[in-house]
Amino acid sequence: MQFDTFEDKIGVSFRDKSLLRQAFTHRSYINEFRVDKLEHNERLEFLGDAVLELATTDFLYKQYPDKNEGELTSLRAAVVNAITLSDIATSLGMDEYLLLSKGERKDTGKARQYILANTIEALIGAIYLDRGYDTAEEFITRTISSRLKGILEKGVWTDAKSLFQEKAQDQLGATPLYKVLKEIGPDHDKQFTSGVYLRDNLTGTGQGKSKQEAEQAAARDALQKKGWK
Repeated sequence: MQFDTFEDKIGVSFRDKSLLRQAFTHRSYINEFRVDKLEHNERLEFLGDAVLELATTDFLYKQYPDKNEGELTSLRAAVVNAITLSDIATSLGMDEYLLLSKGERKDTGKARQYILANTIEALIGAIYLDRGYDTAEEFITRTISSRLKGILEKGVWTDAKSLFQEKAQDQLGATPLYKVLKEIGPDHDKQFTSGVYLRDNLTGTGQGKSKQEAEQAAARDALQKKGWK
């Protein structure tokens, strides 16, 4: 697979093309096709996740001097999550370059969403290794941090759990209870599905790469379903 068109699209030309190919290589592809000297992208994803968090944190700290630590954390979570990252990956056309097994290729649901989110993190890791931090930071600012304006306008960065608890106690006199409904993936790359309950009734569900992120997503889902947002 040729990645020249993709490099043009993202404005980054790789010196080591094998790093770019590795960023798009899912473990299932290696297991199925047994391609020699080709590595999957999980190590790059691990590295890219750290680079993404640092660059996003630095951007938020400088751009929003009036916001406190809690608000900045919520803003970062609204940007650096599987839903936002997979949307960005889709907008960049990354799906057509994914190297997947035949089975994974057929699944275009939630599993593909997580694969795309992981792949853009792997891409960031590859950019960092190939071109350095400054180039990786510029890519993150241009493609990911630039979405903050829309996130702020929609208000989806707010602490959904706090808001849902406030509404539940005010409207129903009930306290939300969160439970992990499902965990998938290896220890270094867990994906969680959490549910929020009111008086033993499942009110909302959400997914995330941590329990906290999944709970926030569940609270947002519940707020929407209750019409409290």
